[in-house]
Amino acid sequence: MIKLGTFSDAAKFGEIIINCIKGDAALEALKLIGADTVRNKTIIDISNPLDFSKGMPPSLKPELTNTNSLGEELQKVLPAANVVKALNIVNCEVMVDAKKSGGEPTMFIAGNSAQAKEEVKKILRQFAWTDIIDLGDISGARGMEMLLPIWLRVWSTTRNGHFGFKIVR
Repeated sequence: MIKLGTFSDAAKFGEIIINCIKGDAALEALKLIGADTVRNKTIIDISNPLDFSKGMPPSLKPELTNTNSLGEELQKVLPAANVVKALNIVNCEVMVDAKKSGGEPTMFIAGNSAQAKEEVKKILRQFAWTDIIDLGDISGARGMEMLLPIWLRVWSTTRNGHFGFKIVR
């Protein structure tokens, strides 16, 4: 059975929330949830601050790059929640099955709550992610979001979204 509801209804219901709202609408949409609705809940933020105003490939919104990020802004809008940036650097099929990349790609995570990041790592492992690098607090989302222009160029060149980045150590 499918039940329709508001963003707030969905947030109340969910134990862990996945923000997959288009980046330019995510802040406004999540403001509708209400900060108390997500108190102490983990929000996995997979959105990116893409600006399509000049067509393809999109750029990143200037106010959400370099010294700021969409992940950080979401944490500010929902200060009682535990925002963890993850899965924003691959397409949806690779998100839920890292093996679809054809290798063992690296997934980055960033967030302020160690407990929330452990919850996210557990989910990532269920999706076959074996190489996970924690970039620290939510400001680590800056670099993660800045990978999108490279991801988009690789995708547009190869016409293949089944890839991931690998940190070779």
